[in-house]
Amino acid sequence: MDTQINDLGRLIQKLATDHETHLIELRRDIHMHPETGFEVERTSGAVARELASLGIEHATGVGRTGVVGFIKGGASGPTLVIRADMDALPIKEQTGLPFASIVEGKMHACGHDLHTATLIGVGAVLKEIAPRLAETSN
Repeated sequence: MDTQINDLGRLIQKLATDHETHLIELRRDIHMHPETGFEVERTSGAVARELASLGIEHATGVGRTGVVGFIKGGASGPTLVIRADMDALPIKEQTGLPFASIVEGKMHACGHDLHTATLIGVGAVLKEIAPRLAETSN
C-alpha cells in the first residue's frame, strides 16, 4: 500500500487506476467467453484465480459455481457484503466488438461481465486498504 497517501479517497482512486488496464482485459475476456446459468465454470475459475493472485482468501463451489472472497479489516465492526452475477444470456451477439462473444448463441448482454470485473477491482482495492477497515464483529 502507498503509505504516502493519507487521504483515503485519493488512495482508492490511485489503486483503482493501477488495476484499470488489467480489469478491462479481464472484462473483455469474460465477455468473449460467456456462460449461462450454472455453467459458469470458466468464469468462476477466472474469479478464483484473480482473488488468489490478489492474496484474497476465498471459497469456490458456493451454490455450485459461486466464488466468495473474504477480506478481514484491521478493526472490529460491521461486515460489508458485495456481490455480482457472472452468467450471460442465451442471445446471439451481433455487436461487432473486437471482443465479441466467440460462443455461438451466448453473450453478456446483461452486463455481468462488467459486474464481475468491477467486483474483482473492488476486492483489489479493499484488500489494499483492509488495515483501515472494520472486520466482522461476529
